[in-house]
Amino acid sequence: MKIDAHQHFWALARGDYGWLTSELAAICRDFGPSDLAPLIEAAGIEGTVLVQAAPTVAETEYMLSLADHTPFVKGVVGWVDFEAEDVADQIKALSAHPALVGLRPMIQDIADPIWMLDDALSAAFLAIQQNDLTFDALTLPQHLAPLRQLLARHPEMRVVIDHGSKPLISDGVIDGWAQDMATLAQETSVYCKLSGLVTEAAADWSTDDLRPYVQHLLDTFGPERLIWGSDWPVCTLASTYQRWLDTTDTLLSDLSENERNAVLGGNAARAYNLRD
Repeated sequence: MKIDAHQHFWALARGDYGWLTSELAAICRDFGPSDLAPLIEAAGIEGTVLVQAAPTVAETEYMLSLADHTPFVKGVVGWVDFEAEDVADQIKALSAHPALVGLRPMIQDIADPIWMLDDALSAAFLAIQQNDLTFDALTLPQHLAPLRQLLARHPEMRVVIDHGSKPLISDGVIDGWAQDMATLAQETSVYCKLSGLVTEAAADWSTDDLRPYVQHLLDTFGPERLIWGSDWPVCTLASTYQRWLDTTDTLLSDLSENERNAVLGGNAARAYNLRD
């Protein structure tokens, strides 16, 4: 199965998408299953992972309700307050829904770069493991060293790094990010999403601008731990859905058919224990 392992839906009237401002006018409108369905049908994609876009449990419940009526949504990565006293109970209750496959705090928006290492969050990380969920790490390059420490504390936790940890492609910066990602790939079993890169590149990006970053991810994580995602509709700020998929095809052209199938679906199914 070909899987888009990172896409979003939102309904602005729900009122909890604080980051969606007029500066992002192109995507500051409702996006739902009927908008995505023709795009994935044209691309031959059979399933998706729907990922949170607001830091509320209400949005998680909204996404789970969409999954109930959207056959192509094979899993939902939701949100809970990792600092809540009853976080373990919240995670257990949400995980009763078969579509919930993971949780994602919005680390990139948290001022403290080592927030994830706070001892008070241990209950959340343990509950993720106890309920057989996956932790999505929405990190920036400065969060990679703390993430490595977190994984040393919780080596059994399934973890997926979103968007390649957002390297500074538009500035042509690669060295520090590359070293930290190589260390994570070598020392842990973490997966990494091949997604969200076009919006980190310059507006006039080309495939060659992305190539050194994607090649580094292939060299370090290997095709057995890379997971393709569109980051739709955010990706439309820099690319059409089909252009990003075509670019991926070019960047993965040296892989075998089995390796390509892994990146484009098989790895996502394993990382998230996706339902049929």
